[in-house]
Amino acid sequence: MFRKEDIVQIERRGASVKTVEEQVERFKKGFPWLKIVAPATPQRGIEVLDEAGAEAAVKYYDEASIDGKCKFVPASGAASRMFKDLFGGLDALNAGKELPGDSPAARFVAAIRSFAFYDPELFPGGPCACAEYQKSVLSRTLTDEGLGYGSKPKGVLKFHKYADGEIRTAFAEHLVEAQDYMRNADGTANLVVTISPEHRHLFEEAYAAVKDEYEKRYGVKYDISFTFQDKATDTVAVDIENRPFRAEDDSLLFRPAGHGALIHNLNNIKDEVVSIKNIDNVAAERLLPETAKWKKVLLGRALELRDKIHGYLNELDIVTNANISMGFGLSVPAHTGLGDEDIYQSEACVSLCDDIEEFLDKELCIKMPAASDCRGRVEALRAKLDRPIRVCGMVKNQGEPGGGPFIIAEKDGSTSLQVLESVQINMADEHAREALASATHFNPVDIVCCLHDYKGRSFDLLRFVDPDAGFISSKSYQGRELKALELPGLWNGAMSNWNTLFVEVPLETFNPVKVVLDLLRPAHQA
Repeated sequence: MFRKEDIVQIERRGASVKTVEEQVERFKKGFPWLKIVAPATPQRGIEVLDEAGAEAAVKYYDEASIDGKCKFVPASGAASRMFKDLFGGLDALNAGKELPGDSPAARFVAAIRSFAFYDPELFPGGPCACAEYQKSVLSRTLTDEGLGYGSKPKGVLKFHKYADGEIRTAFAEHLVEAQDYMRNADGTANLVVTISPEHRHLFEEAYAAVKDEYEKRYGVKYDISFTFQDKATDTVAVDIENRPFRAEDDSLLFRPAGHGALIHNLNNIKDEVVSIKNIDNVAAERLLPETAKWKKVLLGRALELRDKIHGYLNELDIVTNANISMGFGLSVPAHTGLGDEDIYQSEACVSLCDDIEEFLDKELCIKMPAASDCRGRVEALRAKLDRPIRVCGMVKNQGEPGGGPFIIAEKDGSTSLQVLESVQINMADEHAREALASATHFNPVDIVCCLHDYKGRSFDLLRFVDPDAGFISSKSYQGRELKALELPGLWNGAMSNWNTLFVEVPLETFNPVKVVLDLLRPAHQA
């Protein structure tokens, strides 16, 4: 399939020929559809807390013992999608066409003074609906003639302007959030921000501009790491005949494999508790108390879940005669006087397994298949418990883009809670369509994770990825049609085999900026 020069190209990227061959085979056979049992709803699958429950979760978080906290912010790529409509408007003006008054580009120009990045010297005159003024505003926003925002990452764009004149980027707002609800006991706030290598200097400049001021203002010490999506995780593209796609110089074409590749970056974090939030989902600081409260609710529920699961695993060790640490590097077997098989059939073991199955079903929507024997039952339950934990905030469906919460059937006969994107749902299946239509919530990527096992060791997160949960999309390259392979998404297939809890959070905590006009919403008008 590959020539000598192809093999050199593949290996220089840090990948292997075997991996690329497997990717081509995946294009040929596709991905299996996930079997949806039902949408996750407040009736089953989404936890809805009253005020007392929310306060209890916050208290649990505030008092919990945690082996390090970190905020993980996916911020890779340029903000070109955010300005897609503006590029379209500029192209139309350059072609001599008029902008409809209700078009996104025309609305943007009319409201230019309401954006944090407005500068009267850069955008003189107006606002008016004349073509030359519109063209000037759009060009000075998008190109290097002015701000150059059409090629810069969202994280360094000016999002909010405050009454005292302070202007904050999206990245700066994440720093302010982190010092509030993700501060460590020693007063530090750790952030890991995934960026593109070519944008590193922009983020470093944005950080340097506010670091000293924020550390003084909030009494915090920041520890910031910038990481990159590994080129070795890029996937090969193919043509419509599933043959490796070749660029104009006859080299293989590789494409970024989606945010699922960031599981490698997440796997390098050694802190126990990680909060994940997209770079564009920040609001003005006046909304921070509500945001922080519900983030702490998610964190508290994650830690309650952690302690419950770790308690069950320790009990399983005891009742099944596993080695019990006695300190000083010694360990001795628990003495029950029972034979090996008798242990798994003992009343204590059976009762504990009953409790665990009830917990998994009630709290995590995991229904276990019937086990063939008592030992098999114990090991199946142990495997289900001993996994990374994630708690995902879910907001009521308001038509915003995002993955949805569902209960699905697993390959081993159990069920689980999963976040599914629309491309993962078989629209030819009537049951799947009905489940999608009756879904009540969607995932705003407001996730907290516990990444240590019950013995205090970091999980190898790559062991818990479902390789069958990726998808294939249609793209183009220089006018030529191709197929692209996306790895299992970070909060989809990459976390498929985690223990998952969905918790309803208020819509007010979700304030994404998908298009530039979103910055005109009240949450961003400080």
